[in-house]
Amino acid sequence: MSNKTSNAGQNLLDLAYDKLEELIVTCELKPGSHLRIQDLQTMTGFNRMPVYQATTRLAADTLMIIHPRQGVQISPIDLSRASLLLDLRRDLERFVISLASQRASDAQRRQFRHIANLLKTSESLTISEFNAYDSKIDQMVLSACGEPFLQYTLRPLHTIFRRIGWVYHSYTAGGESLDSTVEGHIAVLDAILSGKPEQAALASDKLIDFVKDMLPVLSDELPPSVFDVRMEFKQP
Repeated sequence: MSNKTSNAGQNLLDLAYDKLEELIVTCELKPGSHLRIQDLQTMTGFNRMPVYQATTRLAADTLMIIHPRQGVQISPIDLSRASLLLDLRRDLERFVISLASQRASDAQRRQFRHIANLLKTSESLTISEFNAYDSKIDQMVLSACGEPFLQYTLRPLHTIFRRIGWVYHSYTAGGESLDSTVEGHIAVLDAILSGKPEQAALASDKLIDFVKDMLPVLSDELPPSVFDVRMEFKQP
C-alpha cells in the first residue's frame, strides 16, 4: 500500500470518527441505543471500513460498546461515573492549561487571542456554535502543550463532558443561557495569554466547578431516558 493510499484511509477514519463523535455529543445517536454498522454508514455517508475502524476507536474511548455480531451500543450517560471522571479531568486540565500558558508560541498566542476576541464580541451563540469553539480551544491547548500523549488521554474526556454540556444547555432551565460557560472559557484563554501558570490553573478549576454544578441539576430535572434510551417509560 502506498503512503498516499494509507494517508487517504487514515483521513477517512478520522473523518468518520469526527462525524460519529459529533452525533454522540448532540445525542442524535441516543445514549443507550443499539445500532448496526450499516445504520452508522447511512448516518455518516462513509463506507464500512472507516466506520468500523471509527467505532473501534470510540469503543476504546468508552463512548461506544461493541457487541460482536450484534452491532454497537452508544454508551449511556452515567452521571456517577461522570462525577468521578471530572475529578480526574480537573487534575489533567489544570496541568495542560498551565503548561499551555508556558509553552504557547507567539503564533499560538495570536490564535488564542483571536478566539477570545470572537467569544467576547459574540452577542449570541447556539450550543452547536459554542461546541465548535470549545472543540477548537481544546485542540489549540493540546497543541500548545506539545505532548501527543495528552491528546489521547484528554480527547475522550472532552467528548464525554461535551455531550453532558449539550444535554444541560438543551434540556434544563438553567442551561438556556450560555453566558456562564462562555465567560469561563474566555477566562481560561485570558489566563493562558497571561503566561502565568497559577492564574491558568485557577481559571481551569473554576470552569471544572461550573461543569460539576451541572451534574445534580441534570439528575434532578431530567428523566432517566435522556441518559439511557432503554429507560424510557412506556405507559401500558
